Amino acid sequence: MNSPGPSLQNASGSAPVAIICGGGAFPAAVADAVTKRGREVYLFLLRGFADPALERYPHEWVKLGSLSKFVGMTQKRGGNEIVVIGSVVRPRLSQVGFDWKSALLLPRIAKIYLGGDDTLLSGIAKIFAENGLTLRGPHEVAPEILMPAGLATNIEPSAQEREDIEVGQNLLRAIGAFDVGQAVVVAGRRVVAIEGAEGTATMLARVAEMRRNGRLRLREREGVLVKLPKPSQDRRIDLPAIGSDTIMQAKDAGLAGIAVEAQGSLVLDPQRFIEEAEAAGLFVTALPAAPRTSA
Repeated sequence: MNSPGPSLQNASGSAPVAIICGGGAFPAAVADAVTKRGREVYLFLLRGFADPALERYPHEWVKLGSLSKFVGMTQKRGGNEIVVIGSVVRPRLSQVGFDWKSALLLPRIAKIYLGGDDTLLSGIAKIFAENGLTLRGPHEVAPEILMPAGLATNIEPSAQEREDIEVGQNLLRAIGAFDVGQAVVVAGRRVVAIEGAEGTATMLARVAEMRRNGRLRLREREGVLVKLPKPSQDRRIDLPAIGSDTIMQAKDAGLAGIAVEAQGSLVLDPQRFIEEAEAAGLFVTALPAAPRTSA
């Protein structure tokens, strides 16, 4: 059944927003956007992942297992909303750095750790809720980082590339129940790569290497990267993210273009992203949102 997700109106209050920050440029973009909207932020910078430049905001450095700090400091500052954003490589349980509050939940955390990313992240969201925190999607507090509907390059996909996009969409919907990756590369209706734990960048590097060594014989510009949320994904966490690096990686892989879901992908500056794709000779298309299923 369809799952509408939280309303933006529910995330439009004036209380401070806590942000757990992993790596990459998105934590800064979210913090900047929230601040411009007149709300205060407090950043939890994850050791080994977050950019030290984020220290310009009120912050503290923490480990992944700092549940007591997430709860205590967020509520001390008069808020209960918390956002998780940025790249994090899943560590071993021994590297999480459990504090007293998270240590009490160790058997439960170990259990959700055995599943895929959706299982783990949804389990964390439930733990936050039980401790008085409301998890918000980054797009709920900073809607400008979502790929808007209707935005696309002047370069359009060919009929063959539209068929490749359809194959990619159907495949991602089919494997979504297995909590696998969010991206696939299709060329000539042939699936040539599926994203796993390695991430989109490494998948595209693999496609580029297969082209170089002759294992993948395609035209100079052939194939499409399709990157979509999973059908049952909790959209408050781990939405697909794209950026300038995605464009360069797709170009290096010899692809013709990129297809994402409108309102279902994070992008730092949508208009600039489109302009950079056109400069690289790639098409970008924002697909209509697909029907969603409950988790």
